[in-house]
Amino acid sequence: MCGIVGAVSARNIVPILVQGLQRLEYRGYDSCGVAVHQDGGLRRARSTARVAELQMQVDAEHLVAGTGIAHTRWATHGAPAVANAHPHFSPGPIAASDAPGRIALVHNGIIENYEELRAELQAKGFTFTSQTDTEVIAHLVAHLYQGDLFEAVQQAVSRLKGAYAIAVFCRDEPHRVVGARAGSPLVLGVGNGETFLASDAMALAGVTDRIVYLEEGDVVDVQMGKHWIVGRQADGSLRPVDRTVRIVQAHSGAAELGPYRHYMQKEIFEQPKAIADTLDAVAGISPELFGDGAYSAFKNIDQVLILACGTSYYAGCAARYWLEGIAGVPTNVEIASEYRYRDSVPNPRTLVVTITQSGETADTLAALKHARALGMQTTLTVCNVATSAMVRECRFAYLTRAGVEVGVASTKAFTTQLVGLFLLALALAQVRGRLTDAQEAAHLKALRHLPTAVAAVLALEPQIVAWSQAFASKENALFLGRGLHYPVALEGALKLKEISYIHAEAYPAGELKHGPLALVTSSMPVVTIAPNDQLLEKLKSNMQEVRARGGELYVFADADTRIESGPGEHVIRMPEHYGALSPILHVVPLQLLAYHTAVARGTDVDKPRNLAKSVTVE
Repeated sequence: MCGIVGAVSARNIVPILVQGLQRLEYRGYDSCGVAVHQDGGLRRARSTARVAELQMQVDAEHLVAGTGIAHTRWATHGAPAVANAHPHFSPGPIAASDAPGRIALVHNGIIENYEELRAELQAKGFTFTSQTDTEVIAHLVAHLYQGDLFEAVQQAVSRLKGAYAIAVFCRDEPHRVVGARAGSPLVLGVGNGETFLASDAMALAGVTDRIVYLEEGDVVDVQMGKHWIVGRQADGSLRPVDRTVRIVQAHSGAAELGPYRHYMQKEIFEQPKAIADTLDAVAGISPELFGDGAYSAFKNIDQVLILACGTSYYAGCAARYWLEGIAGVPTNVEIASEYRYRDSVPNPRTLVVTITQSGETADTLAALKHARALGMQTTLTVCNVATSAMVRECRFAYLTRAGVEVGVASTKAFTTQLVGLFLLALALAQVRGRLTDAQEAAHLKALRHLPTAVAAVLALEPQIVAWSQAFASKENALFLGRGLHYPVALEGALKLKEISYIHAEAYPAGELKHGPLALVTSSMPVVTIAPNDQLLEKLKSNMQEVRARGGELYVFADADTRIESGPGEHVIRMPEHYGALSPILHVVPLQLLAYHTAVARGTDVDKPRNLAKSVTVE
């Protein structure tokens, strides 16, 4: 979470800093701020509003400088308040408080030993003005500073426990910014006579395409047109290292909305193209779709472990049905934030699959490292960002082609993840001799028709808008699915929670009678996913259980299910039944229902409260 931008240049970099924050606002928007070296001292502007309001402050205060840092925050320590907003200043201890600030610092991550450091620094005369763990780092750097900021930061990070990406500059060194990272992403941008730092290369789109991805433990000295990097060695020491400069064609994410009201709506409607792009290079089913050497690696595995969070976890839950049903591979799906904290039974013949949109999800990266530490070295990621940490960490990868997803609530990333996971199931089935030529041809035909099929589902939007008016006045909702469609119900409930703030839960429909049925009343809408599969008749019985208790059913039914609208039962017919790929079609109307309900309730659809897009803290 949180977004960082920093720069050292001969030109005014304030517009670049603010523009970078606008592009990184998906990482957090509880507060934001800019600090610069101007008129021989440190100046800053901070706001608990959005970056657009910060821009007005910057203009009003005439901030102009060649050196500066900026930050957009997702709150961890301390409520959203100006005092807790970054950048944080440290004037030094009380005896050295001869100016408002000597050190300015921004931080992404969580410092686990901040209370210990805070007590130590208070004893040395430092005064704290915020509730954040970040202010500890600023004061620690100020305490250690002896005229060389690069050296002070190296000493400071050696004292930190936890995750961090930081950018810091000093009043006494006007053309220098120092960055460091451990557990949180940070990139270096190499320009013409100027140098940049950012949480994501996207923040520097149009400024430079020459990017260095800093590695775990790196500390970087950024100066005008030059930089030095030291990397942490196995013995804990820091020594000079070379990091590759890559040409990265980053997209700003600030694409035009066109006819759409919000980015989420735009991204829902981009799904046919995103799926087509994700399948673009797939001429046939082959393990090599996932990287060189995948065939022999897949041949040697006898189970799959999926690690993911949130929406990506639900994609993994759906994939389990494919991996076991089509490929015949025993599959476990673990919530990444829980997996590393329990005793599990490792199997070195496991394919560890991570699923992540950003490739920077801290919990999933940590779970991956834990799995490798247990001896499971065959790793694969399904990811949307080719340059991400996850792609670099995993042996194999399938890159989805969803493009930039601005809305915090994931839509096109989810459906493209499902496409990648379905291909993985087919590849494993092929390796295990469970995929005939005829089956491969049929699956490929269905995959290639998916964009058209999704477009037909999107045409249902007007009917879903009508439903959303009824949902907007509700405070609770229940989602039901069976088998392969239970994970889709989970995802539908999550979407409604995320952006409309309606409490929603999902259950396997057969579980209703084991407790959740107690919740059903006429004021509780029950959304039901009703594909024409082998569980249809069982599902119809579960629906009757709801109707017998006065519940109101809202059913997305395949055309040939013979489920009709009637009193207390509202039905929208899906264009066609899609077999094993049905979850990809059935999730789309659930996305639209959540979106239009949120619009009717007047919430901030693209930036829902308390959330952020890329979860880079544990």
